[in-house]
Amino acid sequence: MSHFKPYFAPGRVLLFNLLGALLVWSWLSPSLLFWTAWDDAVFFTTNAWLHEDNAAWVLLVAFTNNRLFDVASLLVLLGIFLWAMRRDAPCQYRLLRWGGIGLTMLLSAVFIAQGVSMAVPYTHPSPTLVYENVNLITEMVEFSTKDSSASSFPGNHGINLILFTAFMWRFAGLRVALVSALFAVLLSAPRILGGAHWFSDVYFAALAINLIVTPWILLTPLGPVLAGAITGWLVKVRSALPQVA
Repeated sequence: MSHFKPYFAPGRVLLFNLLGALLVWSWLSPSLLFWTAWDDAVFFTTNAWLHEDNAAWVLLVAFTNNRLFDVASLLVLLGIFLWAMRRDAPCQYRLLRWGGIGLTMLLSAVFIAQGVSMAVPYTHPSPTLVYENVNLITEMVEFSTKDSSASSFPGNHGINLILFTAFMWRFAGLRVALVSALFAVLLSAPRILGGAHWFSDVYFAALAINLIVTPWILLTPLGPVLAGAITGWLVKVRSALPQVA
């Protein structure tokens, strides 16, 4: 089946939604302390690595939490996107078709962000603001970096990285999706390593949100049809522009 052909897979939608619901249950259940234990274990382990005698690691974590690294992350995702486009079979409107996919992904990210802000009233501060006497990279380097957030739940970086991976899986296939998933882990790690996010902000919240919402975009005609409509609009716009001889 073509990656671009609209179809409805209710069984897969239900499966992913069920997995998302199980994640939510595992986090809300008062009888389980799974996520709390993981959050504390990951934070105290990684925070202990941040000390003056481990200067190279401190510099690495600080740099990857700098705004410039966010730009580098976008370039990595753009590179994967271009790779996916080049792997697609050549056709007259390949560039515009992938432009439609990219715009659909951006619209989905905006929709999810707005939906989460309205549907999820809960949030919490990062671990560096919860615990005292912790190691802060902002106090160890002389350039701008980030090690805290007053509202770290859910992890917005994680939501968008997982969403990108899902789009690559839907439209580019498993190989590109696996590479995207690898970089989703790598690019979301700095916020956790620096203490600005809990482990569960990404691997519970961001993952659960995508498991519940994204299948309704990608495993129904909604996403492909919207991408096709945007592509058609882009084709009309290009046709209306003066042609360069």
